[in-house]
Amino acid sequence: MRLAHSRLIVPLVVAVSLSLVSGCTDYKKKYDYKNVEYQNLLGRYERTEGERQQLADRVAQDQETINELQRQIDQFNKTPAQASGFEGMDVAWDPSLGTITVTLANTILFDSGKATLKGTTSKELDQIVSVIKQKYASKDIDVVGHTDTDPIQKSPWKDNLELSSQRAMSVARYLMTHGIADKQVRAAGCGSTRPVASNATAAGKTKNRRVEIVVNMRQRGAVPSAAPKPQAATPAPKPKPQE
Repeated sequence: MRLAHSRLIVPLVVAVSLSLVSGCTDYKKKYDYKNVEYQNLLGRYERTEGERQQLADRVAQDQETINELQRQIDQFNKTPAQASGFEGMDVAWDPSLGTITVTLANTILFDSGKATLKGTTSKELDQIVSVIKQKYASKDIDVVGHTDTDPIQKSPWKDNLELSSQRAMSVARYLMTHGIADKQVRAAGCGSTRPVASNATAAGKTKNRRVEIVVNMRQRGAVPSAAPKPQAATPAPKPKPQE
């Protein structure tokens, strides 16, 4: 009877032991997986936080530059052209947007109805390129084309919007081929939608036919908010070996 009882107990003990060992192994695998997942999340947070801090530092530096330019205008009675470095040019300064806008009349750059620059070189554009390289090398540049309301007649363009866009791209290409980084420059056409004068007069139409080169003192886009920090929970304790 005792022999039969022993034969039943031994397999049961072995089965229980194997079950405990298997359970311990599964628990350790789960622990290792969760710990790796936690470390990955923590690493992603630290990278995101580092990028956020870099953006915040750049925004602060940009604001200091804006404040200094405004101080030059307010305290030293400089014109926007003098304070920005684009002396002798038609310059508008918007401190709220942080933009310097240099306006060039289309008659300087293009023949009537054309989108190809008049010459292979342009002293006005060369001056702008020089100032950007010296003072605004890291800033984003927008090139915006504008026209009057006169409809396209003899030119091959579909409408004024297409003409203004092609002119903006011609100027943008000039900037890029003369040393301004491609990633900094973008071009856009507004056609006749943003007049600065009345299109009822010839003088007004002349003012509206223009290309604006906009230096953005602030980086395009908003600074992302701080990423939520993962809970610094203590990882689960390692399983104790079975005694």
